[in-house]
Amino acid sequence: MKLDRRELLGATALGTLALAAGTRPGLAMNMKPGMKMTPPWEWQKQHGVVSPVRKDANPTQDELKKYPRCPYCGMSRKMWNHTRHLIKYADGTAEGTCSIRCVAVAFAINLDRGPEKIWVADAGADAKIKPLIEVEKAHYALVKGKPGTMTMRRKWAFADKAKAEAQGGEVVDFDTALQAAYCDLGKDSAMVRKRRAEKRAHMMKKMQMMKEKMK
Repeated sequence: MKLDRRELLGATALGTLALAAGTRPGLAMNMKPGMKMTPPWEWQKQHGVVSPVRKDANPTQDELKKYPRCPYCGMSRKMWNHTRHLIKYADGTAEGTCSIRCVAVAFAINLDRGPEKIWVADAGADAKIKPLIEVEKAHYALVKGKPGTMTMRRKWAFADKAKAEAQGGEVVDFDTALQAAYCDLGKDSAMVRKRRAEKRAHMMKKMQMMKEKMK
């Protein structure tokens, strides 16, 4: 089933395209002691800010292996699997993002690539790795005052509407949640940029202290 969202994407994405294309920061990962995990900003240095979409006839098969990182912020989609999205475009290409925030960035950049199918993780599922559901069947809980992945306003999706309602806030469909992501993009990008800078400074300070101890 093809999703006709050209008018929505054109109206909302053009207004934020310059911002989204120029600033694609990501939240610093919650790295535990001893974990050797590449920070998202280092991953982007190695792989580029935007990875080209690929042809994929069955994007949901082994999707975390095929799309381990969000191409727009460098975040680990497995680590943030409860908010991840998967997009299949009408031209047969596909890509995975860490959140609806980065779906907004993807659609802003790919204005002429229409989405054919979109999946989102069911944040209310019991499984450690949340299963994907079609966005048409998802209920998004928009909750002010509770941060989400890459955003200061949580936008989690649930298969069970009752679980979405239990989060508090407003329960909406995908298109409304996407519009909310575009509205929040400026403030969210500024917030993430600040946090990344603080995380880099902390890591550099820690490395410098280790070098001093080794002298």
